[in-house]
Amino acid sequence: MRPLRWIGIFALLAFLAGGYAVWRISRPYRGFSEPVFIEFPRGTSTMGMARLLQDAGVVGSRWDFWLARFVERGRKLQAGEYRFDKPASPLDIFDRIARGDIFYYELVIPEGRNMFDIAAEAEALGLFPAAEFLKAARDPLYIRDLDPRAPSLEGYLFPSTYRLSRHTTPARLCRLMTSKFREVWVGLHTPADLHDTVTLASLVEREGKLPAERPVIAGVFANRLKIGMKLDCDPTTVYAALLEDRYRGTIHKSDLASDQAYNTYRHKGLPPGPIANPGLASLKAALDPADTDALFFVARADGSGGHEFSHTIAAHRAATDRYRRGVAR
Repeated sequence: MRPLRWIGIFALLAFLAGGYAVWRISRPYRGFSEPVFIEFPRGTSTMGMARLLQDAGVVGSRWDFWLARFVERGRKLQAGEYRFDKPASPLDIFDRIARGDIFYYELVIPEGRNMFDIAAEAEALGLFPAAEFLKAARDPLYIRDLDPRAPSLEGYLFPSTYRLSRHTTPARLCRLMTSKFREVWVGLHTPADLHDTVTLASLVEREGKLPAERPVIAGVFANRLKIGMKLDCDPTTVYAALLEDRYRGTIHKSDLASDQAYNTYRHKGLPPGPIANPGLASLKAALDPADTDALFFVARADGSGGHEFSHTIAAHRAATDRYRRGVAR
């Protein structure tokens, strides 16, 4: 009977030890006050991760994480940076790292945003100051091989959603965005002049809210360019003011009269470069403008985002009067 008694005692002790271990690795713990960021380089061992987690106060003991590893053996831990901001059990923490639930910022850049908009969005996310991004974006280095005439990276910071780490620099973001542009441009399989196409597409993007109208707007600009008529594009006037740090949300007569090179109310032809970052639809519109005889367009006052197109100045003035009356109602 004595051997059976010892077997029972050992079984009970093993059961209690197992229960205690399960309790420890299932119990939420928090030994930090502010959110904690921990980066696990590739090749970091389980015990190396456990030490970093213990030192940061994410787990109470490195052995708790090792026990979780034993329970979840067979799963592979993922390198990367992780953010911990609330109590969690060693099992939960292990699961996050095994799933690769790494921390990243999500920067969403819609079509038509310019480098000033992107800089503001990046700063709002806490990535880096807007001024640092603008400094990087003003250097056309990452696009110079494709467009030697590019005055900056404007037009080539392709609109998309970017997942970024806390260590992303302005230069790194510029590389990512221009790389995405290259991918899209190559996919268009066109021999067209890159600089002029992207510049025209940026005007179309800023003027055209409705997809169906973008080729028509591109056609209007193409018609004006053919006959040497000024483009009179309001967004270029805004961009000229932005470059000189004098835009305050409204176009003034002084803006329309400015000799700044981007102001198409004063200068014929396309501006020196893009005024925003166009999406794929606007690039396609610039490559294949609609066959139209229109030379003018003005917004409709119905809130649809659409425009009324005209061939003569008289028809355009009548359309403008209709717009003003509609807005005044």
